[in-house]
Amino acid sequence: MLALFWAVLRRDLLLAFRQRGVLVHHLMFFLLVVALFPLGTAADQSVLVAVSPALIWMAVLLAALLSLQRLFRPDYEDGTLEQYLLSPEPLALIALAKVTAYWLSSGLVFVIASPLLILLLGVPPRAVGVMMASLALGTPTLGLIGAIGTALTLSLPRAGVLLSLLIFPLYVPILIFGAGAMRAAISGLPYAGALDLLGALLALGIIGAPWAIAAALRISLE
Repeated sequence: MLALFWAVLRRDLLLAFRQRGVLVHHLMFFLLVVALFPLGTAADQSVLVAVSPALIWMAVLLAALLSLQRLFRPDYEDGTLEQYLLSPEPLALIALAKVTAYWLSSGLVFVIASPLLILLLGVPPRAVGVMMASLALGTPTLGLIGAIGTALTLSLPRAGVLLSLLIFPLYVPILIFGAGAMRAAISGLPYAGALDLLGALLALGIIGAPWAIAAALRISLE
């Protein structure tokens, strides 16, 4: 089982890093959404600090939506996904490995890049660690939920709008708790509860989402 997980993970990471232009495109989109907001609103420093948690998380959500289509689409088009379904190996484990590779090549980049944007918005340095922790806990859950929606809409020719309608309502709790933890850290209030809830959502996603993804893939390919 572990050998299968690492094999799929390594394969997807190699493919992702061979397409570095796509990764840079998604990162630049994330950076531009946050960096252009102060220019477009001409807000003062206090307003920027107040809206920074929601701004960071909305930028992450939009950038993640752009990158979700490459999670299963290449394997679906070249027949690799069908071979996964025909193999005796557990499809849920393969799905978990693919989502892990997706997060390492995409979501982790947002976590690493976030401190620069947070400081540019004038957020106190004491809140940077909490913001990175909330993103590190929340972005994998975004990937797991998005993978379910992507698998369900895989066989549809124009799935972008439908995918957004499916997954955005499920993203709301992550947005609330993630931005809430950031807001509490900025205000000097307790933030451990919000981080605990993000961790609980991530644990629930790791346990249940791979099976849901596997079922959705079977439905799409049938």
